[in-house]
Amino acid sequence: MGTDHVARLTSRISGARVVVVNDFITEKAEQIAAGIDGCRAVADPLDAIADPQVDAVVLATPGPTHEKQLLACLEHGKPVLCEKPLTTDVATSLEIVKREAELGKRLIQVGFMRRFDHEYAQLKSLLDSGDLGRALVLHCVHRNPAVPPSFDSAMVVRDSLVHEVDVTRFLFDEEVTSIQIIAPSANPAAPEGLADPQIAILRTASGRHVDVELFVTTGVAYEVRTEVVAEKGSAMIGLDVGLIRSHSGGIRGGRITPGFRERFGQAYDTEFQRWVDAVHSGGNVDGPSAWDGYAAAAVCAAGVESLNSGLPVEVTMVDRASIPGA
Repeated sequence: MGTDHVARLTSRISGARVVVVNDFITEKAEQIAAGIDGCRAVADPLDAIADPQVDAVVLATPGPTHEKQLLACLEHGKPVLCEKPLTTDVATSLEIVKREAELGKRLIQVGFMRRFDHEYAQLKSLLDSGDLGRALVLHCVHRNPAVPPSFDSAMVVRDSLVHEVDVTRFLFDEEVTSIQIIAPSANPAAPEGLADPQIAILRTASGRHVDVELFVTTGVAYEVRTEVVAEKGSAMIGLDVGLIRSHSGGIRGGRITPGFRERFGQAYDTEFQRWVDAVHSGGNVDGPSAWDGYAAAAVCAAGVESLNSGLPVEVTMVDRASIPGA
């Protein structure tokens, strides 16, 4: 993701240039920096954040490193676009929210890029218009062709379901209050020990129902679909309805998006351009905030607990009003 974002900032985003790169593989950082005029590789991530040439930071580092790096960004007063997760546990995510609130200004934007996707934006506008009446149910599908060997059952919740958690909060403008993870019979093609597929059932503060099919080893392609069922009708996105053709043998079909970069490339570009523009304007954030990252972490923590028990779990969160500025 870091390499993708460097290419994005260098070739498709206006108003910003990459001046410093850091990676735990030093040779990789040096190779990327060598291809960009005026760019340097800095070996220590905290030194990279503190570098006087750096006005804003993109964090595409592993989740366990985020807490320390986000605190450094706050210490130096530098806006930061942080890929999910905000941090890897609820307590440290809440601490980040509190530390930012103490500064009296927002500096952290979390990389839930689906909010910037044209189809999700259209669905959100439709719901807000009231044309469908009150939304009642959300059906979601999240399928990957494959995942790395290190991917475990909890990561299906933390790394995949986390997007549907944010989509739910984005579309419905309310918090998720409970979650249950159901593990059907495992896909024989999945790595041993990986509970895949999984079914997530979420309930929101007003009683809306959300169900999500998570299947990360389909061996087929990347499929993300979202359907809202409301009082006066329904709406669905993610159908990949490009060219549909008939094949010999009486088969009709099209092409499924092969990966998340192809499906959400536009969303990433829009997300980054709006963030850069927000930094220039002094607002620093134009999208999901540190609070949104904390809320997603709280739901996913409850989801992992449910995965282990098979039972519904209530989501525990502090009252946002208790943190002025959050």
